[in-house]
Amino acid sequence: MAVSEAVRGQLEGASWIRRMFEEGIRLTAEHGAENVFDLSLGNPLLEPPQEFRDRLLELARDEAPNTHRYMPNPGFPEVRAAVAKSLARESGVALDGGDIIMTNGASSSLNTILRALLDPGDEVVILTPFFVEYVYYISHNNGVHKLVGFKDGFMPDMDDLEAKISPRTKAVMMNSPNNPTGVIYPESVVAEIGKRIGDAEDRFGTEIALITDEPYRKLIYTDESYPFVFKHHPRTIVASSHSKDLGLAGERIGYIAINPDYPDKGEMMEAMVFSLRTLGFVNAPALMQRLVAGLQDVTVDVSEYRKKRDFIYDALTDIGYDVVKPGGAFYLFPKSPLEDDVEFVRTLQEKMVLVVPGSGFGGPGYFRLSFSVPDRVLEGSLNGFREALAEVRAQ
Repeated sequence: MAVSEAVRGQLEGASWIRRMFEEGIRLTAEHGAENVFDLSLGNPLLEPPQEFRDRLLELARDEAPNTHRYMPNPGFPEVRAAVAKSLARESGVALDGGDIIMTNGASSSLNTILRALLDPGDEVVILTPFFVEYVYYISHNNGVHKLVGFKDGFMPDMDDLEAKISPRTKAVMMNSPNNPTGVIYPESVVAEIGKRIGDAEDRFGTEIALITDEPYRKLIYTDESYPFVFKHHPRTIVASSHSKDLGLAGERIGYIAINPDYPDKGEMMEAMVFSLRTLGFVNAPALMQRLVAGLQDVTVDVSEYRKKRDFIYDALTDIGYDVVKPGGAFYLFPKSPLEDDVEFVRTLQEKMVLVVPGSGFGGPGYFRLSFSVPDRVLEGSLNGFREALAEVRAQ
């Protein structure tokens, strides 16, 4: 049976990470796992902290009735309150449980938000580089995407942002700490984004939401406080998850947090709860909701990721790569020594090193690598990086 033409086209466009995964399987079968260095996947390496395991055992023994049945679609009230309390303390914004919807991870959050916002043909402006699946989330929810370019240090081109916003713009999407670059947008940049959106609302007489995707918010390697977006634009909605900060990617647990000052917040919350339910997510998993409620101030050992970042950043810059040092997440986005980043990725494959072309993230001329891998993979990849760069320079 023929699949839909829309999905067929999306499969072709979304295939880079899948191709790298399949290439890794092929190379491993031919050359052995010890000779292949796969840095292509953003899979959390660190196991959940001990507090998770202790609480999981405690909940497994809990025989209280109704704990695994349906609850209100936005989640258990006590869980929403716990998330709001922690986020309010972290951000300095007075959130409460009514501002939180528990979800099946950040992707569920984003699809829920977009479904609630978009009519057919509405536009969503994405700051690049970006997580490739944003464009499919937008398409699946009736929208059209526009991409904003970046300047030095992967900071958004504000003039391009202003130019890309139109009377049909319903939302701007940003991701910080960023996948694929690891860059954290500083307070001044977040403030300017909010200002440009507000100016566009005044210019067109429209309402534009700022959607911020924050699954890496607690994987930060600087001493600076995280610049929350709430005070920079009233129509702000945060999508987050515990996939990275608690190492729970497979458990699919996260949340939506809406700005307490969001105009017509009640209607927006109602629309998002309805969308969560009718998209088929229904509600976040009951067990995981109860589990993470008491772990809002717990994370994996971020220092382990910091060590890996420092190792691979120092090694690649010593070899001669042009790399922006990431402030968070677990990716590097080095500049490709070839203008054609796809061709350079193929060169690295020949050296048994797997990375992903930057073109797939709206960043042609770069490539993404994940340092969320065992140390032996990072260390083993260096010869391949060295040989590939030398080969290109010799041409």
